Amino acid sequence: MTEVEAVALSHGHSDHTGGMNKMAALIGRTNIPFVAHPAAFQTPRYLKFSEEFKIYFPKLTRDMVRQAGLSLIESEKPYLMLDDNILFLGGIPHTTDFEKGWPLPHCQKDGKEIWDSIEDDTSVVMNLKDKGLIILSGCAHAGIINTIQYAIEVTGIEKIYAVMGGFHLSGPLFEPIIDRTAEELQKFAPAYVIPTHCTGRKAIMEMEKKMPQQFILNMAGTKLTFA
Repeated sequence: MTEVEAVALSHGHSDHTGGMNKMAALIGRTNIPFVAHPAAFQTPRYLKFSEEFKIYFPKLTRDMVRQAGLSLIESEKPYLMLDDNILFLGGIPHTTDFEKGWPLPHCQKDGKEIWDSIEDDTSVVMNLKDKGLIILSGCAHAGIINTIQYAIEVTGIEKIYAVMGGFHLSGPLFEPIIDRTAEELQKFAPAYVIPTHCTGRKAIMEMEKKMPQQFILNMAGTKLTFA
């Protein structure tokens, strides 16, 4: 297994944290830095379909991270990792007029139910020499366009080389913004667009249609090398 020097958590939902203990065991070393937004530990968190129907996410606690042998680093703001070669973006501002977030997630704060904006959603960014930014998103609950804009703002680098990861455009709640997202993505003129995970088939097909030369279809087990 490739030696792991640090881990970044995209957000605190269980489909992104459930393999934490197994991952830590495979690494085989303790005190690996584990960078996360503090809101990843918000509890309870659930999807609210109605007052009678709520699906709760399994709890993630700071003790669970430490018990896995990882060294927790919490940051709401951008945080440099791996000898300053990778940037953890921290909380991503919601600035576009169409990426409104996911309406189903809710949480409890001060005993009251509130909409969960998933403020812990984040991405990691790398600058490939002479080519531009590589942006790796987990789910892009903040919106993939918001994410790209914030990466540019924080790094001061406007050239985008690759945008890869989950763009969370699957299902009827997000299908209305697929076209606009693809159009805005085109404006950044990335060399590569690699939608994965929760992007959804319709969105993936639209991005391939609009950006056929830049599009890469990713599968589990695919290895991509950017050099």
